[in-house]
Amino acid sequence: MKQFFKKTCTLLIISFLFSNLQSQILNHSWGKIVHTKDEAWFATDEAKRIADNVLLYQRNIGGWPKNIQMQDSLTEVEKQKLRELKAVPEGATTDNGATILEMTYLSKMYKQVPDERYKKAFLLALNYLLDAQYENGGWPQYYPLHKGYYTHITFNDNSMVNIMNVLSEIFNKTEYFSIVPDENTINRSKKAFNKGIECILKTQYIQNGVLTGWCAQHDERTLLPAKARSYELPSLSGQESAGIVLLLMSLDNPTPQVKNAIHSAVAWFEKTKITGLRQERYFTETGVHEKRLVPDPLAPPLWARFMELEDNTPFFCDRDGIKKATMFEIGRERRNGYGWYSEQPQKVLEKYPAWKAKWDNN
Repeated sequence: MKQFFKKTCTLLIISFLFSNLQSQILNHSWGKIVHTKDEAWFATDEAKRIADNVLLYQRNIGGWPKNIQMQDSLTEVEKQKLRELKAVPEGATTDNGATILEMTYLSKMYKQVPDERYKKAFLLALNYLLDAQYENGGWPQYYPLHKGYYTHITFNDNSMVNIMNVLSEIFNKTEYFSIVPDENTINRSKKAFNKGIECILKTQYIQNGVLTGWCAQHDERTLLPAKARSYELPSLSGQESAGIVLLLMSLDNPTPQVKNAIHSAVAWFEKTKITGLRQERYFTETGVHEKRLVPDPLAPPLWARFMELEDNTPFFCDRDGIKKATMFEIGRERRNGYGWYSEQPQKVLEKYPAWKAKWDNN
């Protein structure tokens, strides 16, 4: 009994420490700082210090590298290295929120502290987004182009959707961004956005004659679903498709083509949803943090991250690229380190009735 009690206490302590650590990481992450700090904070000396870092990390081409904690202090040696890297365009990207996060931060800074450096950097970044677009309307993961799957049209992690949301705020003059570009750039933004919508409509996958969803990435030449990393095979993606449909649903006066795309995607979401299961994390007896699926009739629907192009069957992959039928057939590293299920399409289903009522007869 004592041994059982000791083991239980140990697991509870580990769980608490892990949760506390995760909370600390989340509360101090770059994305958290950008999106949750109140307006007044952006006038503080700390905000200005971070803004200096943001300016240092920006490449002369206009974009930023990804996965940088901009708030971290820099030594003089590190600052000098960043100055030398400015002329190197490789590494600039919109993956994992890069460039979009920095633009948002600079806009919030400029509203409180109208430093022309912030405005100049923001406009340079906006021009970067416009220059990075393919003629077919899509955007690659990296610009300048980085050899490999990075050249594919990238919906993964909402990369292209995030770009288009920025452009929408710009040409609709919503004042979401405090920095206003000239009319020529505003017009370019509108044109680029419309081309992006055309690309989205062209890449929606047709399965047995029926429109469904989208892959996380599409070949930039054929527009067909394409492979990315070894475990990210051509497929239909519940998560990425949700972000795309939410973007389409935000359009005023949607065309018949846009309406059809939305109706079709919603029908596909209804067809592919998984009910009665809840995904959760837990600690094993050895203290390993694992994922599992638990029967729960009250759980919100789930959608698989990857589904077969032919029949929507969910599949899972390890780094060897071999398809498995369940998440539990792949190794612990990928099983626990990747999002195999998503609840995001539920947001589409919740918004759909009101959208349908508003636009179906217009």
